[in-house]
Order: sequence, then structure tokens, then C-alpha cells
Amino acid sequence: MDFALTQDQELIRAAVARTCRDFPDEYWAQKDRDHEFPWDFYHAMSEAGWIGIAIPEAYGGSGQGITEASIVLEEVAASGAAMNGATPLHLSMFGMEPVVKYGSEEMKQKYLPRVATGELQVAFGVTEPDAGTDTTSIKTAARREGDHYIVRGRKVWTTKALQSERVLLLTRTTPREEASRRTDGMTLLLAELQRDEVNISPIDKVGRNAVATCEVVYDDLPVSVADRVGEEGKGFQYLISGLNAERVLIASEALGIGKAALRRAVQYAKERVVFGRPIGKNQGVAFPLAEAKMRLDAAELMIRKAAWMLDSGQPCGAEANMAKWLAADACFQTADQAMQTHGGFGYASEYHVERYWREARLQRIAPISQEMVQNYVCEHVLDLPRSY
Repeated sequence: MDFALTQDQELIRAAVARTCRDFPDEYWAQKDRDHEFPWDFYHAMSEAGWIGIAIPEAYGGSGQGITEASIVLEEVAASGAAMNGATPLHLSMFGMEPVVKYGSEEMKQKYLPRVATGELQVAFGVTEPDAGTDTTSIKTAARREGDHYIVRGRKVWTTKALQSERVLLLTRTTPREEASRRTDGMTLLLAELQRDEVNISPIDKVGRNAVATCEVVYDDLPVSVADRVGEEGKGFQYLISGLNAERVLIASEALGIGKAALRRAVQYAKERVVFGRPIGKNQGVAFPLAEAKMRLDAAELMIRKAAWMLDSGQPCGAEANMAKWLAADACFQTADQAMQTHGGFGYASEYHVERYWREARLQRIAPISQEMVQNYVCEHVLDLPRSY
């Protein structure tokens, strides 16, 4: 059993870190404060080829695995960029997984090379106001008329909708009450976003404000049948196939945020002198930071296991979900302790830990809540009766 990263993986980490050094905490604080998309960072990462790291070489990507993609996103988040830096990248990494696996050859040739270079930004449209995590209850409908679908409905929490040319959109082509199973009758479309039939409204939120998350209303949007992913009615199954990758990548970002918060907290504990001694000498300060380190390292082990299983083609739903839960928990506990270590200064923007704390809190809610992960483990690992 080998836990060491390969030489190539270590080179990836070092190269990403070098790029991130040009974008310090002050850069991210300004982007967050001004609600400004980090285009220069995005272009720097695109030019370095990191966005296409998990896209097959045949379509212009690097053909690497989720392990390598997770290292990229962890390092981005750990640089201090946190979610504001990772989110512009990760949607193109895991969001196109259903297209890679189930899209037509024509679709893959048309879109994947542009995603790999960063030219084509893609959003993810699944959640609805009345459905939430009950995905099978979505109502956004796609009605086929000839060689087009006509889409009508409303989505929320569509991140990066303002910047994206396309959205991987989950729709209902068969009403739920008419489907044989509740997971049947849903269809994935790679739809256009920047059209008159689409109304995009940013949602005010606590953090990660450099990247807008939006409510999107589709008012009879035409989508070519050629932009359908796979077969009609199987969209839910296609969507699920990409969620394990999403869990692993989000967990890696949480790990990175935790590392950034711990780094600042430890440095402050060494430098801050109160009553004639560094506060890091006090066990009340030091022990929680040691615990945070152990939590982060434990979460990292599960992330590495889940990523390895995914890249090896093994079923890893349990491991991917556990990685997300453990990393989100460790991330928030660490960011919260970083705030506590800084005392009153932790509440001040200039020390940056309050920004980490705001973004760490999101990890326990999205893209799936801690409670829904526990539901998964109860049902699929412990074989307990389904609770919902």
C-alpha cells in the first residue's frame, strides 16, 4: 500500500503553487469584496492547461485522472484562493464528466476541446426552488418539437451562470407521475445560456462572492436535439455517474481551505505575544490546532482512497461521500479554530481567516449537506432502512 504521490503528481502540485503565488490573499479579498470574477487567474490557469487536466487527450485535454484534478484544486484552495479560486475551475472539470462518458462523438468533438482550453465556460443546472436535493421532483420541462427541445422552468444555485456560454441542464421529458420509476424521464441537455429566452439573476450570499450563484429562468428556450447528452430519459443516471468525481473534488477544495486556515492560525500563534509569551505556548490555543491538523490529515486519506478507486474504475459512492463529509467537517472546524486563535482580529478582514471561515461553512451545505451524506451511509453502507 503506497500513500506517496508520484513524481508527476508532485510536479503538478509545485507548478500550480507557482501560478497561485501571483494571486495572494489580498487579490482574493478584493475579488470577494467587489463581487468580481477572477478572470486573470482563470486565464492563467487555462493557459497552463489545468482546466482540461481530466479531459481525454483525444479532445484536447491532458487525460489525467480525478486524483490529479483533486491535487490541482486542493493547491488552489490552499493558496488562499479558497472557493473563489477553485469554483471557476472545478465546474469544467467534473461538470463535463457526463459528456465525456455519454455524449455523442459529434458533441465531444464540438465542445470538449473548447472546455479544455478554458474558452468555453460551463455551468451546472440541476437544483430547483421546490426540489432541493430531491432531484427527482424537478419540474423544469423539455418538450420535443422536431429537432429541438423547448425548455421551460426555473433553476437556483446555478453557479457561474453569468460567465458561462452553456449549461449542463437537467430537465424532465416525461412527467414524474407518468414515469415507471421516479428516476426515469429526466434528460440532460447542454443548453445555451446567454439568450433572450434565459433570465439570470445573481443571489446575494454570505461568501464566495467573486463567483456569482444565480437563479435562472428558462422561458421556452430552444435546445437542439444534437445537444442532448446520451439518450432521452436517462439523464438522472448520467448525472449520478459524475457525482462521485464532484464529491472528491469538492472534498479536496475543503482540504485546501483547511490547510490555508491552519497555516495562518499557526503563524499567528507563534507571533502573537500576550502576557510576555507567544499564545502558541498555551495548550488552550495549541491543542485545538493539533486536533485540526489530525482531522485534515484523516480527511486527506479518505480523499486519496476515493480518488484512487474512481480512477481505477471501482465503485466508490461510499468513499466519495465519506471524503466529502470528513473534509467539510475538518475544514470548518479548522477555519473556526483559526478565527478563535486570532481572537478579535479573526473578525477583521485584513487577516483573511474570516473569509476562509465563510467559505468553509458552505462546504457543510453544498453541493450536498452533511445530513444527506449520513443518509447515504446509513442506507448504502450500514444497510439501514431508507429514511426519506
